[in-house]
Amino acid sequence: MFHVVQYQPLRLITQNSLSSMCLKLMLSRPAVFAQIWKSWFSSHSLVGNKNIILMGPPGAGKTTIGRIVGQKLDCPVIDIDDDVLETTWNMSVSEKLQDVGNEQFLEEEGKALLKFSASGSVISLTGSNPMHAAGMQHVKKNGIVVYLDVPTTVIMSRLKSMKVDRIVGQSPGISLKDILQFRKQFYKRWYDIRVLCGGDIAAEVVAEKVLDAVKRYQNSELETFISTRSSRSGRSMEKDSHKYFSDVVTEGLAPDGGLFVPERGLPKFTAGEWQSLIEATYIERAQVILERCIHPSDIPASKLAEIIGTAYGENFTCSKIAPVRHLAGNQFLLELFHGPTASFKDFALQMVPHIFAYCIPRSCNYLVLVATSGDTGSAVLDGFSRLHDTDRQRIAVMNFFPEDGVSPIQKSQMIGCQKENAWSVGVKSDFDFCQTAIKQIFTNSDYTGFLTVEYGTALAAANSINWARLLPQVVYHASAYLDLVHQDIIPFGSPVDVCIPTGNFGNILAALYAKMMGIPIRKCICASNENNVLTDFIRTGVYDLRGRKLIPTFSPAVDILKSSNLERYLHLITNEDGQLVTQLYNQLENQGHFQLQKDLLEKLQQDLVAGWCSEEDCLAAIHSVYSTTGYILDTHTAVAKVVADRLQDRTCPIIISSTAHYSKFAPAILRALRIAEINQNPLSQLHLLSSYSPLPPVHWGLLETLKKKGNEDHQVCAADMSMLMSHIETLIQNHFM
Repeated sequence: MFHVVQYQPLRLITQNSLSSMCLKLMLSRPAVFAQIWKSWFSSHSLVGNKNIILMGPPGAGKTTIGRIVGQKLDCPVIDIDDDVLETTWNMSVSEKLQDVGNEQFLEEEGKALLKFSASGSVISLTGSNPMHAAGMQHVKKNGIVVYLDVPTTVIMSRLKSMKVDRIVGQSPGISLKDILQFRKQFYKRWYDIRVLCGGDIAAEVVAEKVLDAVKRYQNSELETFISTRSSRSGRSMEKDSHKYFSDVVTEGLAPDGGLFVPERGLPKFTAGEWQSLIEATYIERAQVILERCIHPSDIPASKLAEIIGTAYGENFTCSKIAPVRHLAGNQFLLELFHGPTASFKDFALQMVPHIFAYCIPRSCNYLVLVATSGDTGSAVLDGFSRLHDTDRQRIAVMNFFPEDGVSPIQKSQMIGCQKENAWSVGVKSDFDFCQTAIKQIFTNSDYTGFLTVEYGTALAAANSINWARLLPQVVYHASAYLDLVHQDIIPFGSPVDVCIPTGNFGNILAALYAKMMGIPIRKCICASNENNVLTDFIRTGVYDLRGRKLIPTFSPAVDILKSSNLERYLHLITNEDGQLVTQLYNQLENQGHFQLQKDLLEKLQQDLVAGWCSEEDCLAAIHSVYSTTGYILDTHTAVAKVVADRLQDRTCPIIISSTAHYSKFAPAILRALRIAEINQNPLSQLHLLSSYSPLPPVHWGLLETLKKKGNEDHQVCAADMSMLMSHIETLIQNHFM
């Protein structure tokens, strides 16, 4: 068996020879000694008996970076090629490959790895080590595997300059690029941490990134969450009650009624890191971004990859997941409706159920409550119904929606998505009542305690008040920008504007978060319909609900007066002043309004501009775009299109979020297209739209849902808290007892 011994005597001698010097320094200059000791201890405690294992394709710089990391940590450095394989075989790696061929080489390489043992070292693997499962399992037992993720185009260039014309697995008819792509699946299987490495990044910089990544991996306490309403003094006194990602996913709403946000903010990507994702697929971008937002102690990279693959694999009709389409002039559409329920909500709600099932304890059943203004309901029901059987048995969903406040197709879809663990309840009120009722239920400790004691069931939230709902939305805003760069519309670094139809402020908040993480978004344009409370607020700083009544419109998903996620943004621009946020929302609750100070309004207006669209202008925009391009906008996208036309200055591209498929709003679309005879049957309406050969085609998922029988069955209740609680208990009794 191969053991690391050659480095240890040298290290001991060095330490002994320095001992007298250290003693003198400690006595003569204690402050200097303390600083040196702190640095030394920090470096050595980083490794301990664990190995740092560098993995990546040939040409990733593993050997060079390994040496630098080893020097910084003052620990042994082992290069598997030079120190293990060639020592074992008594020949060069290239000679061995030529001698035994590809398949036998991998087997021989794996056997050598199985005999290898080390601790407290920096190890540089070969590019092909990860292809031998038993060998990797052996070496991973005592190490943290760091994946040096270098774009394939960069690796190709490096190998060419190094005059490497053959690597393991290459044969006639199989290109170097094909082999590099093939190997990625093995790298993704084994790593604990990913380090993005752009083309021109220096090895010294990569080494620092490796050390930072290892520190993050070993210290989950740096990534805690706080409530938007918590005071700074309160936080310092509550250090023992830290909340982590898995906690906030499970709990949804903070105990004080606020929303959870990361205490240290979101991670920042460098320009080089973003550029390394230009060639990546949507799923690859999602994996990289979410790894940086979710600590591996909450969800390991391998599990996160599994969740993302399940969410965006076969469930989306477009292979690009969130394609960007040129509309006209400098306007581009971000199509967010290719998921199973035809709205942007699918991006989060195909993921969140699997995240939730992974994070919650196995000792308790969970009932997920959700309020919807139209699209969230069907997306939640569909997402949670796709869980594995064992998870569906312990997780149920109850969806509350305004009975008369959604489109006929949206209602049919929500009812059609009901399963044994997923129910829909129509409420004789509006969305604001449904959302407020859920918040009150969550903060009613007597009631939630009763459910836990009596039924062994805890409550959870799937609305955008849940932090896990926002993260997948950050991904598609970042991906849209990268797509424009990839299509040579703009060079990286050039700004774009985004225009988003907004009611609950979640989608536009995700765009603001993408901007904070390094995506060059200039302005976020908030597009409202006739329920334009957000537009008024962004223009004046006054959030005023006095005398306002909700107006039913053709764009029901933004028929909202109380924007929940605005609270997270206010917490951000107030420099995390939870006391001020609490004061503002108490005033809104008790007096129906609040006003921002002038300096905060100026801050807000640096990020946001806003406008609103009438019903007539919405329908006119749908007709105009269809007449000139053949493309059909849904009603929400039409609202954004109208506002974008008015507010953009045409000095940069503008990305309009197309948040839903027009099929969900067939009566309004048929009216906009000036089709006189409209059958009231939703399925007939979709068939009529399909006869026009529209672009994009009618959504297949909606057609399939509407074809199901029994869609008319659902429960309806009055706008009464006790009635909602009664429905909750009934579902718990029927599903869990």
